[in-house]
Amino acid sequence: MLARKVESVFGEKGRIHFNVGGASAIEDAWKVARNHTHKNMAFAFMGGYHGRTLGASSITSSYRYREKFGHFADRANFVPYPYCFRCPYSMKRESCELYCLKQFERLFETEYYGVVNKTGQAEFGTFFVEAVQGTGGYIVPPEGYFPGLKKILERHGILLVDDEIQMGFYRTGKFFALQHFGVKPDIIVFGKALTNGLNPISAIWAREELIKPSVFPPGSTHSTFSSNPLGTAVALETMKLMEEGDFEAGVMSRGAYFLAALRELARRHPQIGHVDGLGLALRIEICQKDGFTPNRELTDAMMNIGLSGTLTTGGKKRGLVLDVGGYYKNVFTIAPSLYITEAEIDDALALFEEALLRGIAETS
Repeated sequence: MLARKVESVFGEKGRIHFNVGGASAIEDAWKVARNHTHKNMAFAFMGGYHGRTLGASSITSSYRYREKFGHFADRANFVPYPYCFRCPYSMKRESCELYCLKQFERLFETEYYGVVNKTGQAEFGTFFVEAVQGTGGYIVPPEGYFPGLKKILERHGILLVDDEIQMGFYRTGKFFALQHFGVKPDIIVFGKALTNGLNPISAIWAREELIKPSVFPPGSTHSTFSSNPLGTAVALETMKLMEEGDFEAGVMSRGAYFLAALRELARRHPQIGHVDGLGLALRIEICQKDGFTPNRELTDAMMNIGLSGTLTTGGKKRGLVLDVGGYYKNVFTIAPSLYITEAEIDDALALFEEALLRGIAETS
């Protein structure tokens, strides 16, 4: 069912290999990629998160995950993610002409930039991406970035591995987040929502030429509990539910409603420096009154107020669970139930605004 779904989405035939957790599936994807390219080196994004196993931590940007344990392999070459609100090149999206992508492309111009040899052969075989960056703060890339990136990678024989562990299965309104950007991956990694969080199971999909038994034979990857009966049964039921409902239309509609309300909230409060999102993956970046300087103190205060259960909007004491992410730990990443109603969104926003006002009062 999954392989047929991927084929219908991307128009590519491929196969599925199961594992237990997301990081394990990342390791499997890297095996497939290395087997095909015969290259160990990988690109990954600054702000990216792919897991905490020895291999996965080497392509996760935070050094703290590697600090105690060293390197299983060469650490990834980390490339700036197109984070337009905090552009690492201090450019403006309306005039930058995707400057960050051009800087990546320049790496391949000459052997002296350390990426290619005299004939243009790349040392790197893989680029691990999150189409919408998760732990980094639910950052949505600008239009045109991923199509441009894919062209560069294809030119140099580098495989695109799409990590959909956080954003897959309609979180962004599409079955896979990468669909929004008109790009076909070579390998996909997914988990978490595959069983609606009820049982550990993950998987990779890869193009047929990369994963067919003649090139990636049985036993190339394995885990005792991969393809476990309970996990596969729950995954099948989850897939059936997704097939029976029009999740794409519903998630996009409710996400647009939520985002519009967040933008109105940001208009009233300069401490909300940036809001954005795709489907029901939304971000609220909390700043100083200048609307840009990260404000972790206010973010933490709001989170603790929500957890205290003392919000009174609606006439009774209630709590609000807020997830914090982002490069400066000042971003609330919003990933509600895909069944959330507009009334529940309104309720959540009212509680959020109360937490914001109380947090401002506490930290000013």
